Amino acid sequence: MSQKVELDEIDRKLLRALSEDARAPGAALAAQLGISESTVSLRLRRLRTSGVIRGFGIDIDARAVGIPLQALISIRLAKHDRAEIDAFTAAVPRFPGVVRMYHMAGADDYLLHIVARDTEEVQSFVLDYLTRYPAVAHTRTNLIYQVQDGTDWVSSLGQD
Repeated sequence: MSQKVELDEIDRKLLRALSEDARAPGAALAAQLGISESTVSLRLRRLRTSGVIRGFGIDIDARAVGIPLQALISIRLAKHDRAEIDAFTAAVPRFPGVVRMYHMAGADDYLLHIVARDTEEVQSFVLDYLTRYPAVAHTRTNLIYQVQDGTDWVSSLGQD
C-alpha cells in the first residue's frame, strides 16, 4: 500500500503539467514552472522513486485497432481463502483483454475492465478464464457503450 507523499506547490504544478502532456520535455516543463531543468529532473526522479508517478504510458483507442467492445465484469468469490485470492489476483491482469482490475469491498470482490472483438469473445473470456477458478462464485457482465474520462482530477490535489 502506498504511503502519502508530501507535495509542495511545485510538485503539484509538475504533476498537472504532466497530466496534460506526459511527453513534455524537461526544458518545456522547467520554463512552464519557472524552475531549472535539473530541478525538474530531480523532482521527477523523487516522484517516481516515491511511487507518486507509477509510469508513463499511452492511451490506445481499442476501437481504432479493431477491438470495438468493452465490458465491465463484476466477480463475486465463493470463499475468501488467502491462497486462492492471491493466485487469482496474480493471474487475472495477464489474461488477454484485461485493461484494469479492481479489488473492491462490497457485494462484489473484483471489477474487471476488458476489451474484446465481439460478444462471443467476452463470453469465452468469462467461461475460459474466470469460471475455471473454484473461488469464483458469480460473474456479471455489463457492456460499455461509451467511455468518458473524468475532468482533471490532478487539479484537486490538496494544498500543503
